[in-house]
Amino acid sequence: LNGLIEGTDLENESLESIIKKAAADSGKAGLFNNAAQVWNHTFYWHCMKPGGGGKPHGKVAELIDRDLGGYDQFVKDFKAAGGGQFGSGWAWLVYKGGKLHITKTPNAETPVTDIDATPILTMDVWEHAYYLDYQNSRPNYMGAFLDNLVNWDFANQNLADAGA
Repeated sequence: LNGLIEGTDLENESLESIIKKAAADSGKAGLFNNAAQVWNHTFYWHCMKPGGGGKPHGKVAELIDRDLGGYDQFVKDFKAAGGGQFGSGWAWLVYKGGKLHITKTPNAETPVTDIDATPILTMDVWEHAYYLDYQNSRPNYMGAFLDNLVNWDFANQNLADAGA
């Protein structure tokens, strides 16, 4: 990514700004893919922590209950988003219009390009995220992610940053 922006007008831009500008220019698809994957993966690493997982707490728990029908329904729908993503991509929990929503994106696509959405949580469903441990069993990986890894503190901070 650094090599792609060196010496350009994007060199001193934030990663989010690079993503948005590259997304708006079909001639910059390679730049978009690289920038978005850096952002998505960095965000993903923060979505996990040792000893994480299980039921959420705080504001994210309140909004999951209010907007998504409770934690059990959230788990079902989040797994459906990740499991239903054909090929590589991402499952997302986003805050948009004052509510939580579950969505999915293919490949390097990211909710960063949606000015009205704030990413709260993501789960990588590219094969590299799970294949060594779970082979072709994406559902088992998704269960382990939610049960053992999710960093609800990070999700709560993202909600606070979004003004929720």
